[in-house]
Amino acid sequence: MIEIFKGGIPVISTIDRWYEDAKLEGFGAMIPFIGIVRPDGDIEGLSFDLYLPMLNDWFKKWQNLDDAKIMMAHSFGDVKIGESSFLCAVFTKHRKEGFKYLEEFVEDFKANAPIWKYDLINGQRVFAKDRAKKLPGAGILK
Repeated sequence: MIEIFKGGIPVISTIDRWYEDAKLEGFGAMIPFIGIVRPDGDIEGLSFDLYLPMLNDWFKKWQNLDDAKIMMAHSFGDVKIGESSFLCAVFTKHRKEGFKYLEEFVEDFKANAPIWKYDLINGQRVFAKDRAKKLPGAGILK
């Protein structure tokens, strides 16, 4: 499941809801990852664009795991310093598999999810080209 939030993600209530939804499904571990917008240079925050149909297609391959369940939330629009723009949780029977899936999922997300990041500087969105990666098949970034 992917959830999209305008602005920062309400981390605690989202994690609580995910836990409540999955706690009786036979998992022994819930391993969350919370991405926090940090102060970096002159930025006031980050801003995100995303293409939901392509994001859903990318996420589908993570929904066919036999031994794990993955939930994800991401922001679009502006996210201030100290707020969360990315949240995911991996549910598995055992923690070792959960940590393995978490690392694979986050690395795949960073490399392939159709989300574009901008720095917020003096109230303006500035494309973060130096931190952007070309998406396979997208033809957007060079």
